[in-house]
Amino acid sequence: MNLELRQLRYFVTVAEELHFGRAAERLHMTQPPLSQTIAALEETLGAPLFLRTRRQVELTPAGAALLPEARRLLDGAAGLPELVRRAAAGESGRLALSFVTPADYSVLPGLLRDYSAAYPNVHLVLQEATTDVQVDDLLHERIDAGLLIPPLSEKAQAQLDYMKVLEEPLVLCAPAGLLPAGGKPVDLKTLRQLPLIIFPRKSAPALHDAILSCFHEAGLSPEIGQEAIQMQTIVSLVSAGMGLALVPQSVSNLMRPGVEYRALASATPLVELGLAWRRDKVSPVLRGFLELVRKT
Repeated sequence: MNLELRQLRYFVTVAEELHFGRAAERLHMTQPPLSQTIAALEETLGAPLFLRTRRQVELTPAGAALLPEARRLLDGAAGLPELVRRAAAGESGRLALSFVTPADYSVLPGLLRDYSAAYPNVHLVLQEATTDVQVDDLLHERIDAGLLIPPLSEKAQAQLDYMKVLEEPLVLCAPAGLLPAGGKPVDLKTLRQLPLIIFPRKSAPALHDAILSCFHEAGLSPEIGQEAIQMQTIVSLVSAGMGLALVPQSVSNLMRPGVEYRALASATPLVELGLAWRRDKVSPVLRGFLELVRKT
C-alpha cells in the first residue's frame, strides 16, 4: 500500500470543512486535483471516505474511522524533526551506566541529579558492578560507560578511553568498640589484630593491593578472613564482628549499626575512581554525560 502523508492531510482538511471548495482554498490549490487525490486515496484503501451530493459532503463510516488515525499519524510526522534533533543533540535516548560501590557513596548521586536535570528525556539504565565486570561489559558493548577503579588492562586500553573523576584515601572500618575513644586517627599496629575483610584481587586489583600495602607498611601480615565483591557486604561483615576492613573514604557515608570508621595515622595510597567508555562508541547521549563529568 503506497499511502502518502499528503493524501492524509488532504483527507483531514476535507473532513474538517465537509466542502471540497473550501478545503481546496485552505490547501491553496484548485478543487480538481484535490478531488483526484481523495479518489486515489479511496481506491488505495478500498472504501469510499465521503458521501457526496450536490448539497453536502459527509463522512462515511470508513471515513469517520480513518479521521482520528489520520490526525494521529500527521501529528506524529510533524514531531519527527524535533525527535531527530533531540536525538542528534543527545537530549533523548538511552544511557547504560555501571558503577562500583564507592561511586554510589561519592560522585554518582550528584552526577545523576545534574544529568537528569539537564537531559530529562534520556532514559538511564544503572547497574552496580565490579571493575572487571564493567570492563567486560564495555568491551562487548553491553553498557555505554562505567565508573570503575583503574588500572585498565592493555587489552582494555586499546579500546577504551578513561577519565579520572576522584581520588580519595583509605579509612579503617572496624567493629564498634575496637577503636580507642576520641575519634583520633589510629595506627594499625596498635589495634587488636582481626581477620581482614577485602575485595578479591581479580575484581579490583588496585584497591586490593593498596589495602595490603597499608598493612605491609606497618610491618603487619594480615590474615584474610573473608572476601566480598560488594562494599555493603564488607561493611555488614565488619558490623557482625567478623573482621576489619580498609575502604575508600566515601564508603564511610554508609552508616551501619556496630561499625565505626576512622582515619589512619599514616598516609594511605589514594584510591582512584574514573569513567571508562568505548573509544569508537561515543553516542550523542554519552557525549552529553562526558561533558557533564568533565565540568564536575
